[in-house]
Amino acid sequence: MHTNSEPTVNHITKEHAEFSSEELRAVMGNFVSGIVVVSAMSSQGPVGFTCQSFSSLSLEPALVSFSPARTSSTWPQIRGLRSFCVNVLAAEQEALSNQFAKSGTDKFAGVQWRPATTGAPMLAGSLAWIVCELWAEYDGGDHTMVVGKVVEMEAAQGGSALTFHRGRYGVTAGN
Repeated sequence: MHTNSEPTVNHITKEHAEFSSEELRAVMGNFVSGIVVVSAMSSQGPVGFTCQSFSSLSLEPALVSFSPARTSSTWPQIRGLRSFCVNVLAAEQEALSNQFAKSGTDKFAGVQWRPATTGAPMLAGSLAWIVCELWAEYDGGDHTMVVGKVVEMEAAQGGSALTFHRGRYGVTAGN
């Protein structure tokens, strides 16, 4: 049954499945994702970057995954450290997400954090902290698919998550 309230559908088909970045963003942007900051402690101080491609991967063993861009200058630093913290950002941390998304700046300027047992920064105000050891990496085209084994975790009580949908920030309904 067709009604006028159904959304307009833009169907895109390509013979050899080669889509432009804009076409992929237009379609994939319909999936709501959370925002995390992946952080670690290097010998020069804390390092980190914003990532929206994060998910729980396995319960046994406890594994998570995320996918930094191959152009990331921060992921190679964290890779070499072999341990990191995934900070799940809260709704009020949009400015923090933007701060950690910029290259060539002191991303930790003015940021409150405490060290995990591995030393990785656990950012104040986040909804959850998942401390991991590097488990595996896989080729993901213009990104690297990273799998981390969970070694420590903690969650805040209540709060709403910062989300990303159709190129814009949003929030979940918290309790």
